[in-house]
Amino acid sequence: MDVAAVGLMLAFEGFEPPGWVLDELRRPDVVGVTLFRERNVASASQLRTLTDRLRRVNPRLLVAVDQEGGQLIGAGSETTPFPGNLALGATGDVDLARRAGEVTGRELAALGVSVNYAPVCDVASRPGNPSLGTRSFGSDPTRVAAFAAAYVEGLQASGVAATLKHFPGKGFADVDPHHSLPVLRRDLDDLEAVEWPPFRAGIDAGAWLVMCGHYAVPALSGTAEVPISRVGDAIEAGIRVRLGFDRVVITDALDMGAVAAGVDPVSAAVETAAAGVDLLLFGPDREFYERTRRALAEAPITGPEGSRRRVGELVDWCGRSESPGLDVVGSSAHRDLADRIAHAAVTLVRDRTRLLPLRPVPDRSIAAVMPRPRALTPADTSHLETPRLASALRRHFPDVTELTVSHPPTGAEIDAVVAAVEGCSVVVVGTIAADRDPAQVELVRRLHRCDVDVVTVALSTPYDLAAYPEVDTHLCTYSLVAPALDALADVIAGTAPAKGRLPVPIPGLYPCGHGAEPR
Repeated sequence: MDVAAVGLMLAFEGFEPPGWVLDELRRPDVVGVTLFRERNVASASQLRTLTDRLRRVNPRLLVAVDQEGGQLIGAGSETTPFPGNLALGATGDVDLARRAGEVTGRELAALGVSVNYAPVCDVASRPGNPSLGTRSFGSDPTRVAAFAAAYVEGLQASGVAATLKHFPGKGFADVDPHHSLPVLRRDLDDLEAVEWPPFRAGIDAGAWLVMCGHYAVPALSGTAEVPISRVGDAIEAGIRVRLGFDRVVITDALDMGAVAAGVDPVSAAVETAAAGVDLLLFGPDREFYERTRRALAEAPITGPEGSRRRVGELVDWCGRSESPGLDVVGSSAHRDLADRIAHAAVTLVRDRTRLLPLRPVPDRSIAAVMPRPRALTPADTSHLETPRLASALRRHFPDVTELTVSHPPTGAEIDAVVAAVEGCSVVVVGTIAADRDPAQVELVRRLHRCDVDVVTVALSTPYDLAAYPEVDTHLCTYSLVAPALDALADVIAGTAPAKGRLPVPIPGLYPCGHGAEPR
């Protein structure tokens, strides 16, 4: 065993580092810092100033963020708003994933970030998964593997280390580990055939880190009561032996509800440190961090064999990269790539009445309806997005009425929307995870009964149509970001074709790969 303690990735509140953080950065076991958008990021220039300040104290410091794109954009609003993994899967173009990874890495390097907690390697095998959302590339393990590997290659070509998450693959989870412990009842054959091909592909592509999630996996650990992140034999058997991974294993955040599972959070963190991981990922709770650090010192916990070497190699690799200037962040060339991905992703699922394209004529009045975005899981920055459906449609149509409702909409809001669309010729209604929101379904059904043409758009996961299958015209964008909504408006207006194909099946309706032929 190495004499060094397990490495710590701390976090904190503030746009400037507090004094206690600067003191902690001088400790040999503090390897890095994780930054969070709402807690640490005000602007691109502020973020670069922050990372520079941190590295003046510890030049070898790892700085990490969650910059997945789509529903999780952790490095701030000035970065290029890529539509995310499910949209990339809908394009069918692996090279776009590689280019998205490369551009993401270039922008993160400019911001002083050296580790990205991406790509997500989870296979979308359960439509009702409450924490996955649009973060997966799709439901086919082989395709997810190809996209994950390409993203790793692109990201690391720009000098930012990739993190494959969330081992052992959480696509089958039925509860959110931020809140409680998911039990993945998958046998080893299922894990090998479905969950692990993307991890193997990412490892073959050279990924520097694997993130171990907080899931009970009886097939690996023999218990449904404890997450595998606390079971050393499971990490060794799963990540080191079966996947053959000899680089850095990091935990998912230790403040997640699934970690403790029967013990107090500090004891759970100590068990996790003893389970064979190289790095512990803390949230910004200072008291919990300090209590855990003291408990680790008293244990004492040593890193697994080879840990010091693995972490040192990662730090050395990250230190070799040169940072581009801040002018690359959100540059026009990068936004052009986001637009290209968004246009390639928009999927026309059905148009039974041949309503599309809508022609921009003076007497055509359109109502644009959508919920105010909110975070459906803590790993979600969607609530920071502005509702843009109406403004996107106004690029093509002279008369667009904007109707924004709560998420979920109230009964009074539904009544008001139904009244407001009287006299409109078309309603374009965007829904967000409506398959889990009866109020949104009621809104769509009320509008469908009105004397008006209805176009529904799944702005998040594509499963919404299964909740309102009577609708005749339905599209998917897989994202709320501006490029996705602009691309949607172009398709509706007929200035761009709908090129995308479903990266997951819509249960009972359409298979993976389906897409109506554009006219």
